[in-house]
Amino acid sequence: MSENKITSDLLRGHTDTMILRLLSEADRYGYEVVKLIAERSGGEYELKEATMYSSFRRLQADGDIEWYWGDETQGGRRKYYRITNKGRDTYTRNKRNWEYAKRVLENLL
Repeated sequence: MSENKITSDLLRGHTDTMILRLLSEADRYGYEVVKLIAERSGGEYELKEATMYSSFRRLQADGDIEWYWGDETQGGRRKYYRITNKGRDTYTRNKRNWEYAKRVLENLL
């Protein structure tokens, strides 16, 4: 692990956007989301399950995602999450806001 490890404080507030990104690619179940975030960050960031499920509840309450039970033929019954049209709009807006904040920070730091 690098000495420049990403702290959860730096990414706080972006968890919902990360999850929306993954769901914009495909429907996913909880453990898959945690695993993909760890993989795509090169092991630099680990999303805690409790944080992820809090985010899922918030996104669902806001109408950005919905869930359904998966097919049991592939093992245990899994709850899958999918992005809604509203969630796609939220993702686009959040990503635009992130890009703006990144430009400002690059100028300041």
